[in-house]
Amino acid sequence: MYKHFTDEQLVEMAIGADPNAFGEIVKRWERKIFALCFGMLGREDEAHDAAQEAFIAAYRNLKNFRGDAKVSSWLHRIAVNQCLTTKRKARTRNEEFLDDEDGSEDRVFVAAAKYSPANETEKAERLTIVRAAVGALPGDLRQVVVMKEFEEMTFQEISQTLDVPLSTVKSRLYTALKQLKMKLERTPVEVS
Repeated sequence: MYKHFTDEQLVEMAIGADPNAFGEIVKRWERKIFALCFGMLGREDEAHDAAQEAFIAAYRNLKNFRGDAKVSSWLHRIAVNQCLTTKRKARTRNEEFLDDEDGSEDRVFVAAAKYSPANETEKAERLTIVRAAVGALPGDLRQVVVMKEFEEMTFQEISQTLDVPLSTVKSRLYTALKQLKMKLERTPVEVS
């Protein structure tokens, strides 16, 4: 029923007391918002909670949606804020959100990639190295990498989502990729 409506139309419908319209927005964006939260927080349980809280916040603030940006940018911004809040709360509890469940220093970053049996070991090693490198980036740089490289957002969408100038987004991505390149060059990967 709602598939032919734009996100913006669905927001208007939800404001007009159609709760199913917001359900369609959630259905359209839940995977992307979860992926963003997972990329920022590194733990699946925390990412699920943050994504859920982001959608709750969006629903409560539907009337504040001004239409200046796309609904997707608005949702991403709410999710980023929720992740930052989650991290602040964790710091007060002295938790490390990017550590693996076993507490080792291996960093988690993105969902496991599909492995072919022949290359599983090599890919797993490379993924661990990339996770560690991305996880070691400062938060503002990590955000931009997750949004650009994994969420495939445009520079403009990232700028709107983070509420920073376009030049800042580009500068952060350039700096992040430069740091990643240096970290990855220092880490040898054996190629079979």
